[in-house]
Amino acid sequence: MTDSNVYDNRELSWLKFNQRVLEEAQDVHVPLFERMRFISIFTSNLDEFFMVRVGSLYDQDLVDPSKCENKTGMTAARQLKEIARRVKDLLYIKDCAFSEVSAKLSEYAELKKPADLKGDDKLFLRLYFEREILPLLSPSIIDKNHPFPFLKNRAIYIGTLLKSKNEEKKKQLVGILSAECDRDFPRVIFLPGQNLRYVLAEDVILHYIDTLFPNFFVENRCIMRVTRNADIDVNEALYDHDMDFRNVMEELCRKRKKLMPVRAEFSYDASPELVKRMLDYLELSDSFSFMQSCPLDFGFMSALEDKLENRSELFYNQVSPQNSIMVNPYESMFAQLSQHDILLSYPYNKFKNFLRLLDEAADDPYVSSIKITLYRVARNSEIVSALIRAAENGKQVMALVELRARFDEENNIGWSKKMEEAGVKIIYGLDALKVHSKLLLITRKQGSNIRYYTQIGTGNYNEKTSRLYTDLTLMTSDKDIGADASTVFNALSLGTTVESSTTLLVAPKCLKSRIVEMIDNEITYGTNGYIGLKMNSLTDKDIIDKLIEASCQGVKIELIIRGICCLIAGVPGYTENISVISIVGRFLEHSRIYIFGKGERRKVYISSADFMTRNTERRVEVAVPLKDKIIADKAVDIFNTMLKDNVKARVQGSDGIYRHKRAMPGEERTEVHKLFYERAYQEAEQAQKLYKEPRKSLFARIRARLQSK
Repeated sequence: MTDSNVYDNRELSWLKFNQRVLEEAQDVHVPLFERMRFISIFTSNLDEFFMVRVGSLYDQDLVDPSKCENKTGMTAARQLKEIARRVKDLLYIKDCAFSEVSAKLSEYAELKKPADLKGDDKLFLRLYFEREILPLLSPSIIDKNHPFPFLKNRAIYIGTLLKSKNEEKKKQLVGILSAECDRDFPRVIFLPGQNLRYVLAEDVILHYIDTLFPNFFVENRCIMRVTRNADIDVNEALYDHDMDFRNVMEELCRKRKKLMPVRAEFSYDASPELVKRMLDYLELSDSFSFMQSCPLDFGFMSALEDKLENRSELFYNQVSPQNSIMVNPYESMFAQLSQHDILLSYPYNKFKNFLRLLDEAADDPYVSSIKITLYRVARNSEIVSALIRAAENGKQVMALVELRARFDEENNIGWSKKMEEAGVKIIYGLDALKVHSKLLLITRKQGSNIRYYTQIGTGNYNEKTSRLYTDLTLMTSDKDIGADASTVFNALSLGTTVESSTTLLVAPKCLKSRIVEMIDNEITYGTNGYIGLKMNSLTDKDIIDKLIEASCQGVKIELIIRGICCLIAGVPGYTENISVISIVGRFLEHSRIYIFGKGERRKVYISSADFMTRNTERRVEVAVPLKDKIIADKAVDIFNTMLKDNVKARVQGSDGIYRHKRAMPGEERTEVHKLFYERAYQEAEQAQKLYKEPRKSLFARIRARLQSK
């Protein structure tokens, strides 16, 4: 029987991860604006957590309040109670961090409160309010003739407690005012003068709120924001509609904006009476109301960044993705892949090295088909542009567009329409399963020779996130990998899943079982066994229990888990042979690496799949073996280097708490994000020396000279 102390609750583990994000805002070694950015990331992370995870727990508590989650045995109600308690603690830390960072940043850009302004500043703000903001505001009161208005998800509102000036009808009312910042007027208002100073629009409205309610005394006022449940059950919706899947998703995106409230946030000056009134209207318990002294929304950051972009000391040192030493910029990608596999590491290597392959395929007369799975793509996607060009060039192009990629549904719907208009065959995946794999298959026929070129990645086909997320991508002409990829696409085209595969591990039917087999194999080696896993999250209880079993047999297990980890390391008798670290820093760790065994029997995979039940059982995911020893060594070196991080790594203790792994006196500091970029620049220099631009022919040189004249 397994000790319950080896498990952590999924939701509470996620809150620990977001605390690690907040710790970056407290780190004095992080540049000031980047510290403020981490507060913003913490805030947006928490927004999504409430919309999705807390929303799901609310639903579960309504449907089956006795149901317990399978690791710690907590009911939904108990989880909600513990979440509320821990979030209040985190928000206090956030307020302190904001106060400290904002004070230090005031030397460069000072956030002012309207009440503190005097003279010309006060006059400027008053005139600005009257001319630019006041005409666009629509206040309302709540009484028997005026029902409580619908409050949009995460929009900023001003709540007021009012008392009528009419002595005969003296009564206390609640007033609501919507501040549609950045749509009707700027959220950030910069004050005139040489020094950069600014106020937030909601603070201005709050200050002049009396103007909006001339027949009332404003007894209390506050800024407030509501978060709504955004967890939509797509499968249920599909069964209720006899319509096109894309139309269903468009309807569900509209529905998402009107779901039940799960959280209310108030500025610190809200009175208990005003908070109580608002919570009664929203039908929310007091435990899910949160008071904060810092801004409730950090969307103002981009406007501030534009003003400060020339103050380099406030930001991380500028870096840019480099050419990979594995890619010859002067040789066709097809020719190179015919000779050897290529592994790219983002954001350190250029995403354009992969785009070259797709661009060549779009124009190559010998390419007959291109098939790809799209989960999240950029707003201005070069990937999609290449697919459209390929279709217009007569290629057979098939794109599986996952319309259920959370919060990217509308973007994916738009791209699917544009591709379909260009002749790309669009499919939407399987009814009950999301397609999360990152898979591209190019089929090229030259004479009687048919060859597959396959790309499998750990991250999305997204140029923007490739500069922010760490990911790996393999490009290969291996025939077995290509054959398996073809089987995956054929199954998806028919609305089914892969039953078996030779080389690739393909969820939901032939990934988890193979992972368990490889863990079992390491168990047979006992203390000579080894397992190394890097991923975003570990929640699948079957795999966790198998790892615990391996630890009990002496297998050494090293885990690099950025986010949720429901396994607690170092528990005597159970997980003392397991270590867990989390690295949170400049880039978001997103790559997945699986390592089983060492030496000759070592197997190394990269994958799109975390070890979460949703990934292993309810999604189409792909893991690919790194067959080339040089490439496998490179992936293992990335893994081992990350284990040495003593700047941004946090080590999980047997109590489930994460603590910084700090460099000891005299020990060299290893910060992997910085180190990997230094290596990328060094490799780019080597590549420049290694690959020489071919000399132009005499004809080409004469032609160039004539054109220059």
